[in-house]
Amino acid sequence: MIIITSKANNLIKKTKKLLQKKHRKDSYLIEGWHLFEEASASGAVFKHIFALEDSAERLSDQEHLVLVTPEVLKELSESPTPQGIVAEVQLDQPVLPEIWQGPYLVLEDIQDPGNLGTMVRTADAAGYQAVFISEKSADVYNPKTLRSMQGSHFHLPIYRGSMMDFVGNLKQAGVSILATTLAHDSVDYRSLERPDKFALIMGNEGQGISDEMAQSADHLVHISMPGQAESLNVAVAAGIMMFAFI
Repeated sequence: MIIITSKANNLIKKTKKLLQKKHRKDSYLIEGWHLFEEASASGAVFKHIFALEDSAERLSDQEHLVLVTPEVLKELSESPTPQGIVAEVQLDQPVLPEIWQGPYLVLEDIQDPGNLGTMVRTADAAGYQAVFISEKSADVYNPKTLRSMQGSHFHLPIYRGSMMDFVGNLKQAGVSILATTLAHDSVDYRSLERPDKFALIMGNEGQGISDEMAQSADHLVHISMPGQAESLNVAVAAGIMMFAFI
């Protein structure tokens, strides 16, 4: 098999563009053996698999394998120490469920890719059925988000779109909306009886949830803090409440 040795190769230049959000229309890049194995196990469609020559035998059953040198592989990675494999994965948009059971995680305008990825991973660990994110949230396929998710996006659907549409669909299906806020009329999450079907809304790191989300909620909840810290990191708060309500 031919090994690509030049960073100026047309396929390499085209693939490198996927490191930028504006080019991630139909596919995106994952890096590292763990994510590759998670993608394979989930049935993800690979467009190209870029790997070093010493991985050729391990990947001999992959029809889209492209062997490259370490220097070329580094061109496709944002990591200072590339992990030996980069794969281009087809980007499929999940279809909204016909039956809404939950629990669900709803993320409004989360800006930090690490926070977004951590919350998706926690939702996966806690057995949540799907994650809904607003259009102004960080990109799910940002390399930092992907590293934080550790493959959890292969385990549960992630929907991106209008928050009001998502919440409207949830309420129409009889799903209770729990929104986190420090507003005076919110209650400690421990005092709330767990609804049969629910969605948990987490808001922006600095501003919290919007007024529209607060008004749409069936319950406003918060975490009481006996210490002196003003607030919790949104991913930490989400983790506490996601596990508390399952």
